Amino acid sequence: MSFEPWALLGQFAAVRFSVVAESSSGLLPRLLEPFARRDLCPDSFEASQRGDEMRVEIAMQAMPAEMVHLVEGNLRNVVGVRSISHRQEVTGSVRRRAA
Repeated sequence: MSFEPWALLGQFAAVRFSVVAESSSGLLPRLLEPFARRDLCPDSFEASQRGDEMRVEIAMQAMPAEMVHLVEGNLRNVVGVRSISHRQEVTGSVRRRAA
């Protein structure tokens, strides 16, 4: 039995990262750095502070799907980040590769 290979084309993700971190003056630019390094510009960026904690939401409507886990990993490594979660919906099409 042989399987024909499939190619995923046009894979983009609508993604929203939710970050909880210690409040600090340099936090916000550090959270944007993983996007800037990949020439990505978030569609929305919201931050709120409550006591010594900041909550930040960063969203993109069309992030290349292969970059989602890379950006999430970089966000996890930002000094002061306590937790991070993300929601995503991958869009695109699938077709058989030419043999």
